[in-house]
Amino acid sequence: MNLASAPGSAATTFGVAGVQMNVSAFESNVERMGNYLRHIRTRFPWVRMVLFSELAALGPKHDKAEPLPGPTEARLAELARETGLWLIPGSLFERAQGPAGPVVYNTTPVINPQGEVVTRFRKLFPFRPYERDVAGGTGFCVFDVPGAGRFGVSICYDMWFPETTRTLAAMGAEVILHPTMTDTIDRDVELAIARASAVTNQLYFFDVNGVGDGGVGRSIICDPSGYVLHQADGGAEIMAIDVDFARVRRERERGLRSNLGQPLKSFRDRDCDFDVYRKDAGAYPYLQTLGPLVKPD
Repeated sequence: MNLASAPGSAATTFGVAGVQMNVSAFESNVERMGNYLRHIRTRFPWVRMVLFSELAALGPKHDKAEPLPGPTEARLAELARETGLWLIPGSLFERAQGPAGPVVYNTTPVINPQGEVVTRFRKLFPFRPYERDVAGGTGFCVFDVPGAGRFGVSICYDMWFPETTRTLAAMGAEVILHPTMTDTIDRDVELAIARASAVTNQLYFFDVNGVGDGGVGRSIICDPSGYVLHQADGGAEIMAIDVDFARVRRERERGLRSNLGQPLKSFRDRDCDFDVYRKDAGAYPYLQTLGPLVKPD
């Protein structure tokens, strides 16, 4: 982590805009994303980073998967360079070569204002058994913005597994960028998970959903104390928020809501170990009684 993002550095704020955009499953949405970026650059000149929803660029069809780097990612990089913004364009289906042959990942590129892809994150938990043709990634993703702080990336179903956000927080993430594509009736549950993820890890949580073919909307942005900074409705919306990195660091030092719980320190200083995370089947045999991970009849 660079000095500008280290705890105790000078107070900094950093503008992040989530875009709850109408996503089409049948045609490219990339130029619409470009129009949003240009509009944000003019309307909210203090914004430095823009986050779109999961699979916003090309929609949710696997047959649109591309190798990365590829043509769609290159076009998104051009738009970041044109507008001078950090761009997290939701995600793309990535066609890649796995250990046993070709696979498809659900992948988020992180693009800097110079149009460079600084890192990519592959979704850890595809929505199985429904998203059965997508492979799960194995790596966690954090990146630093010079002069601001450290960001972590997760995608949609990843947040249902608190280990994911906890790992990113332990890696120093102060903001979680979480594109999602939820078009099901459990969106209300995800709102609770997003808020809990923010407060238990003492970080900002941007959970940005799409609309139309891209989801039911209701994006949510929460702060390190678990307060809801904004919750969208079901239409297209730009959600521009100033992230206060000094506040994250202060609350992690003193406790959330000024001087209450210090969950990250308590997790660090715990007396127990969590054997439940061992992958061998003998550790917790109850889990083996649940049956296979398949669609219900």
